[in-house]
Amino acid sequence: MFALTFLGTSASVPSAERNHPALLVEAAGKRVLVDCGEGTQRQLLRSGSGFRRLDRVLLTHAHLDHVLGIPGLFSTLGLRQSAEVMTIHGGLGTLDSVIRMLAGLWGAGRAPIAVEFVALSEGEVVDAGDFTIGCFPVRHRDSDSFGFTFQSPSRRHLQPDRLAALGVPDGPLRGELAAGRAVVTEGDRKVDPEDVLGPPSGGKKLVVIGDTETTEGLSQYVAGADMLVIEATFLERDAATARDYGHLTAAEAAALAAASNVRQLVLTHLSGRYEDDEILAEAARIFPNTRIAADFDHIVI
Repeated sequence: MFALTFLGTSASVPSAERNHPALLVEAAGKRVLVDCGEGTQRQLLRSGSGFRRLDRVLLTHAHLDHVLGIPGLFSTLGLRQSAEVMTIHGGLGTLDSVIRMLAGLWGAGRAPIAVEFVALSEGEVVDAGDFTIGCFPVRHRDSDSFGFTFQSPSRRHLQPDRLAALGVPDGPLRGELAAGRAVVTEGDRKVDPEDVLGPPSGGKKLVVIGDTETTEGLSQYVAGADMLVIEATFLERDAATARDYGHLTAAEAAALAAASNVRQLVLTHLSGRYEDDEILAEAARIFPNTRIAADFDHIVI
């Protein structure tokens, strides 16, 4: 499963209720931060998430509302004498911006914690065993932007009724079958894994997309997601302004979810010019299973 904690859900300008963009994703004991807007370290504390086991940041792009929280977070981790290496993933241009920002504060290569920078290219980013993280390109103004896919594998489970019918006792033989290896039971009966394994089930897919000026070409990456988290900075009545600033409307985000067989849509990067109910109403007309993210929302899939 994946557990999401929304640490910041505002668009470019924060409000009293919404901080700059940041999302914490937890799975199989790993904790990954997607974007790190200004004030993210305090949001981590306010949410109760804290800093433990936080060693990876995925950056959607280099615009300041998505990266300005990095120096403050690193300063705090340095004061706490964190021994973990922080790995930052981003496009080449994004990493260059972050490296120059950190060098301007502390000097080249002298951040308060150990940092590794890994440039993104389309495909797999991390294989954590119990889940993988992939990335794909996203169009947003002049930035080298990426979206992210978190995927846990589906598994085939042993069927107790078939095991009993074929005389496979509890113990090591069942473990062998679960691992995909044939066994021989008492009476020299050979049992193949296909005889006792059910259909694949349990895999989960989460897709997170930051700022984007279009949904064109994204459906192939979003298809079949259990949850899509994506921006909805404008309403359709301001579509022309959305184009000017390189953002989506709520209707466009909902149309992508509807066309991609998504189970749930979560809208974020929200402008203070609209009420939440307005945004939700526009999206829900197209894709009913939509919710509006708020700071400190915790969602498990």
